Amino acid sequence: MSTAARAKAAEAALEIARTLRTPEAVTASLTGRAASTLCYGLAGTALLHACLAQAEPGSATTAATHWTTAARLLGNSPPDGIHTGPGALAASLIIGTGYLPPHDPHHPLLPRATAWLSARATALARHHHQRATRGQATPWAVYDAIKGLTGIGRVLLAAHNRGHRTEAEPGLRAALSALTHLILTPLGTRLGWWIPANLHPPTVRVPTTGAATTGLAHGIAGPLAFLATAQQAGHTAPGQPDAIHAAAQWLLTWQTPNHTWPPHISGDALDNSKTAPTPIPGRTTAWCYGTPGIATALTNAGHALGLPTLTRTATDAMNALAARPSDNWDTEGSALCHGSAGLLQTARRIPSPALTERVARLTLADTPTHRPNGFLTGRAGTALALADLGGLLPQPTDPWDCLILLS
Repeated sequence: MSTAARAKAAEAALEIARTLRTPEAVTASLTGRAASTLCYGLAGTALLHACLAQAEPGSATTAATHWTTAARLLGNSPPDGIHTGPGALAASLIIGTGYLPPHDPHHPLLPRATAWLSARATALARHHHQRATRGQATPWAVYDAIKGLTGIGRVLLAAHNRGHRTEAEPGLRAALSALTHLILTPLGTRLGWWIPANLHPPTVRVPTTGAATTGLAHGIAGPLAFLATAQQAGHTAPGQPDAIHAAAQWLLTWQTPNHTWPPHISGDALDNSKTAPTPIPGRTTAWCYGTPGIATALTNAGHALGLPTLTRTATDAMNALAARPSDNWDTEGSALCHGSAGLLQTARRIPSPALTERVARLTLADTPTHRPNGFLTGRAGTALALADLGGLLPQPTDPWDCLILLS
């Protein structure tokens, strides 16, 4: 990237952040339940301002205001992963304080936040094992990156790295063990992460035989990315290397000739793997489903296992995506989850310079003004990707994009 392009990205990031200074600017169009969240609301904008603390005067104070308001608005929201509910505020604090000075008053809050997430991970792991014992499938909300053990486990790994070992260890160990078990323990003749049709969300259309999901947000790429990252950091459960290998090889099996992946593999296709799967509608080029997230997971697995073939597969997939006209991509807007910012951050992490150049131009051309404000689906996430590209952010051990499993 040219110096001018990076400067433009930095300027755009700061411009977005300045429009999100007051909590009222963030929550004006949100419901009470959404106002405190990471994906839509103040936990996400607090994270943005905390990350910009070294680049923008007053950002640390703004982050504190957003965290305080989020805590007040949280009320009795139920536990619901790291993007909504109490876990969203805990995750935002754990990752956001990594960008703040050591004397910042929010650091003493981290043991309590870590202990809460650890207890949640332990409960979800127990729930998985109980269902598996009864031969029942484990839903997304128990294991995925948004609500489940994958996302919570990654934040606990960050907390452990920050020195909160006592609080993080039980939940981290439970998450690693449960996800390893999920991958290595079949449900009858089907994979441990296959889910019957009636357990998929109503907005996700899958055949009556159910499906196994591939992508980073809700599919097997999420547990794979987390298990591989944890292994590289020295955290393993019995069987974890075998689980990493099994999940990675399964993804290689279902890669299409044009270097993409179907978002879901039907139960019928799983039962007869010699036939090509009937396409199930869904995204294939956004962070949440498809090439960017799966390539990240395979890259992590390749590093964890010392298998260059996995990293080469990931690089080839990203290069193939870069070679396709952007009109053929199924990204939408400039947010992290479905849009160009998620693809931009992935391209920088893999890395894929040619794709980074193209997606940066798209993101800058589509800088949001009147769109959602949060981290996962809104302007805060776009601003963080642009700030990173623009060189505004330091790089702590667990940077902000660990919340979407890119680091």
